[in-house]
Amino acid sequence: MFTLGLIVNPLAGIGGPAALKGSDGEAAAEALRDGAGLRAPERAVRALEVIFNALGGDAVSVLTCPGLMGESVARQCGFVPELVCETAPLNTRPEDTEQAARVLEDKGVDLLLFVGGDGTARNICNAISPNQPVLGVPAGVKMHSGVYAITPEAAGEVVCRLVRADLVDIRRQEVRDIDEDAFRQGRVMSRYYGELLVPEEGRFMQQVKDGGREVEALVVDEIADTLMEEMEDDTLYLVGPGSTTAGLMAAMGLDNTLLGVDLVRNRQLLARDVSARQIEQAVVGFNGPVSIIITPIGGQGMLLGRGNQQLTPAIIRRAGRDNLIVVATKTKITQLAGRPLMVDSNDPQLDRELAGYVPVLTGYRDRILYPIGYGAT
Repeated sequence: MFTLGLIVNPLAGIGGPAALKGSDGEAAAEALRDGAGLRAPERAVRALEVIFNALGGDAVSVLTCPGLMGESVARQCGFVPELVCETAPLNTRPEDTEQAARVLEDKGVDLLLFVGGDGTARNICNAISPNQPVLGVPAGVKMHSGVYAITPEAAGEVVCRLVRADLVDIRRQEVRDIDEDAFRQGRVMSRYYGELLVPEEGRFMQQVKDGGREVEALVVDEIADTLMEEMEDDTLYLVGPGSTTAGLMAAMGLDNTLLGVDLVRNRQLLARDVSARQIEQAVVGFNGPVSIIITPIGGQGMLLGRGNQQLTPAIIRRAGRDNLIVVATKTKITQLAGRPLMVDSNDPQLDRELAGYVPVLTGYRDRILYPIGYGAT
């Protein structure tokens, strides 16, 4: 029987919708005080449901921790887990994740499946030996590491392939993380922390975040000029994070949030660095059209669900697929080497609805058609 170790960081990603740029330290406590819901357990369920529905409960033995660190989601999906870790609190600490990882490796799990973000990946990297295979279910705000599947369902599919003894290669992938305090001040300081041994399934695994070595200032200016020409009066624009969208804000002479979401109407800044709740309040009180201006993450191609969780499924649906304005330099698109743009909105049905070809603004009045994929497509 295949032995699956499971660790869920229940607080992973809780700071994303609240525009806190992460969930480390006081950010998680602040998000909880503001009434933010837990994202990671639900995403864990989505991965485990794929495994249980495809294989049943007899092909996989699940070893995990009590409560929200794994037991509750395993039972919800039909598994009868073996509890091998100590009782875990809701406010889990890095030490809890590291201790759980060491115990699970000592128990000889075939694969350690963990649910979290880059901080969780660092904890796993700190705790286990270089030869322990792992796989990450993406649930965090910062997703720069190459150890995660592109969606929870994709993680479940990779596990199924391993259990069926398909020919799945494994390869060491980078664990990277950023300084959240610097991130909240608009500075991206990414650091290499180590490597983990990860199943290599190109259609299902996300790439390491590209640091953007080439600054294409002229192209960004051209994209900004086109956006300014095309912006319509009395439309509420949600301007997502990224240097490309920041170019638009600079062209309009507006203060912008490089790593957050800003609200613009009639070329006036209504609010900057807004949370999901603030966006929803603005949208509910607005009767006109809503457009979302977003750019994919360089190297990954992730369009929604990485660093812009303030754009919730409800907000995306309010805008509508036709009002997603995707902008990217051709260099950024070329770096994808033919891989589609990806979305991981935390709503699988919405992700399916968003799949297909979309126009991508790549220069002055210059657009290409490029696919948004779903799952492994």
